[in-house]
Amino acid sequence: MPFQPDLLEELNMIVRFNPSSLQEGLKVHSDASAEVITATQRLYDKGLITQPDGGYLTDLGHELAQHVQSVQNILQSP
Repeated sequence: MPFQPDLLEELNMIVRFNPSSLQEGLKVHSDASAEVITATQRLYDKGLITQPDGGYLTDLGHELAQHVQSVQNILQSP
């Protein structure tokens, strides 16, 4: 089954976090696209980030970010 657009937005949001640091967070501002704002809210609802507008990765979010980065590295290699 292909990735749905909502899931892709969530994955694109997760890759904005630095998976090598639990001390770096993100803030999604109100002027961001509606897709980014709703994707960020869904990540919060799923317990992957600490705030509905970004914040920090939770432990589960950190694990996901590491996996997503691995997938990205594998697919982008020649």
